[in-house]
Amino acid sequence: MKTVLLTGGIGSGKSAVAAYLQERGIPVYDSDSRTKSLYTGDLLAALESSLHTSLRDAAGNFDPARLSARIFSDPAALETVESLVHPAVLADFRQWRAAWEGKVPFVVMESAIALSKPLFDGLYDRVLLVTAPDPVRMERALQRPGASPARVRARMNLQHFDLLRADAVINNDGDRKTLRERTDIAVKLLNL
Repeated sequence: MKTVLLTGGIGSGKSAVAAYLQERGIPVYDSDSRTKSLYTGDLLAALESSLHTSLRDAAGNFDPARLSARIFSDPAALETVESLVHPAVLADFRQWRAAWEGKVPFVVMESAIALSKPLFDGLYDRVLLVTAPDPVRMERALQRPGASPARVRARMNLQHFDLLRADAVINNDGDRKTLRERTDIAVKLLNL
């Protein structure tokens, strides 16, 4: 069974591509939501211990805003978090993928960062990159709760994608119908 890495920057439309692939019956591992579900138990305790701070809200639940505030102002904290979270995501993905073994020809891992993190090298067989012009990405990203132009621009500036590592590229500069058509073509190009 093959693994396709679906990647792209903020506002590129990779989540829209992932949703369409799921409609087509292709299993998609949503790294963002799966990672959020891992912020419990031992991992949360290890993060708090390593960062020397509470990452919980008043009710004792994981507070993503506290983690974001900590890591985006401190590169060393970000490195610490990644050293704990990325291996947990990798293990979770492998377990998830194993459940699909023999049932489908390929699965998809949706991740904005996996292509740039050596830990994930060798995990995927093909790379599908979703792109869009920066003004379009900005407009889309600003529709998210709590988004501001400065925050979106900062994330966009941190995200760089090597087109040479992509096996297929979807330019998401049109409407939903065009995106679906381009996705179908890209999947064919991946030769899975």
